[in-house]
Amino acid sequence: MKTKTEIPAAEAVIVMSRIYDAPREIVWEAMTEAKHVAQWWGGPGVTNPVCEMDARRGGLWHHVMRFPDGRELHMNFVFIDVEKPNTLTWRNAENGKRNDGPPSAVITVTLHDLGARTAWEMVARFQSLEDRDAAIAIGFSNPIETSSDRLVDYLETFEGWKRV
Repeated sequence: MKTKTEIPAAEAVIVMSRIYDAPREIVWEAMTEAKHVAQWWGGPGVTNPVCEMDARRGGLWHHVMRFPDGRELHMNFVFIDVEKPNTLTWRNAENGKRNDGPPSAVITVTLHDLGARTAWEMVARFQSLEDRDAAIAIGFSNPIETSSDRLVDYLETFEGWKRV
């Protein structure tokens, strides 16, 4: 299954979902431990030379993505809510006050236990419909979709779990 994206007309959100062929605890670990996130975050050819995560309420996530052309994107987030292994919520560390870059959103990822599989849902909540539409216009969901594809591949080799 590929990532499904929904954009409700009257709500300032983007909702994405997919099923992973791995137990929820494994998907949680792959999404909340920096050593794992650095292996799958970003699209083809993207590397993550810096990935520091403190996945707890109030913890920080500093991430640097390096693109094949050498450009780097520096991201800083703060975790708002962490309920292992169910829910992870974060926002940009500047809390929407930055002047450059795409509109800021509060991101909530929920993992639903399906036994040997995990249903993943991500809700990006923007401050306005205009911010959401601006994020859509610059391709907000594309890097998330490609990261999700890379996570599928990474889970196949994940040291903490081997599919039976």
